[in-house]
Amino acid sequence: MPTSSASTTDSAKPSAGGGVQSLERAFDLLERMADAGGEVGLSELSATSGLPLPTIHRLMRTLVACGYVRQQPNRRYALGPRLIRLGESASRLLGTWARPYLARLVEETGETANMALLDGDEIVYVAQVPSKHSMRMFTEVGRRVLPHSTGVGKALLAGVPDDEVRALLARTGMPAATEKTITTPEGFLAALEDVRRSGYAVDDNEQEIGVRCLAVSVPDSPTAAAISISGPAGRVTEAATDKIVPVLQQIALELSQALASSGA
Repeated sequence: MPTSSASTTDSAKPSAGGGVQSLERAFDLLERMADAGGEVGLSELSATSGLPLPTIHRLMRTLVACGYVRQQPNRRYALGPRLIRLGESASRLLGTWARPYLARLVEETGETANMALLDGDEIVYVAQVPSKHSMRMFTEVGRRVLPHSTGVGKALLAGVPDDEVRALLARTGMPAATEKTITTPEGFLAALEDVRRSGYAVDDNEQEIGVRCLAVSVPDSPTAAAISISGPAGRVTEAATDKIVPVLQQIALELSQALASSGA
C-alpha cells in the first residue's frame, strides 16, 4: 500500500538528532501536557508547540489508542493511566541510580541521606541510605509529605515561580507539623528566597522536633529532584552546615552528570 506524504512526514522523517521525528513530537506533547497540569486542548498544544493542528490530532489519536492519553467528555485531552506505571518504575530506578551517591553522602557527613522528587503537589522520598547512628526519623522511601515543612521541598520549589508556589500552597494548605513549621505563604516565599541566595535549603525542626535537614536540588535532573541529609539538631549545627553543604552540592552535581550520561 502506498505511503502518503503526510504519513511519511509525521511517522518516518528522521529528526535532526537522528531519531524519529514523530516520537520526539509525541513525547514533547506529553511533557507539555504535564507542564500544563495534565489536561489541555488541541489549540493550546498547537500554540505552545508550534505544530499544526492536524499533526497534533494524529499524534494525540495514537496516544489515546495506546492509553497514554485520554479524551475527556469536554473534548480536552488528559494524561492517561498507563503513564502511572511508567512513572512509578522510573522513580524506583532513579532511586536505585542515586543510592551510591547517597552512600557517599553518609560516608562523608555521617548523617542519613535522602533523595526526593516533587510529584504533583507532594514530596515523595524515592531513596535513602541511613546513618550508622541509631535514630529513627520521619523520612523513609515511599513517604509523601507536603513541601512547606521539608528541606527538600524548599530546595525543589526554589526553582518555581512565586505565583505557582502560592497556587500550590493554596491547594495543599500549610498545616503545622511542629511549632517551627512555616505556615504562611509570605514566610515560605521568604524562605525560598534564602534558598536561592545561599544555594541550599534548611529544615530546622520544622517537620520533626530535634531534627535538622540540609537539602539541595539536583541540577538539570530529568525530573525535579533534590538530595538531603537529616540528623539530630545537636549534630547538624551551623558549624557542621558549613562543611556539609559543599559536599551536598558536589554530590548533587555528580549525580546530575551521571543521570545525563545514562540518558535517564
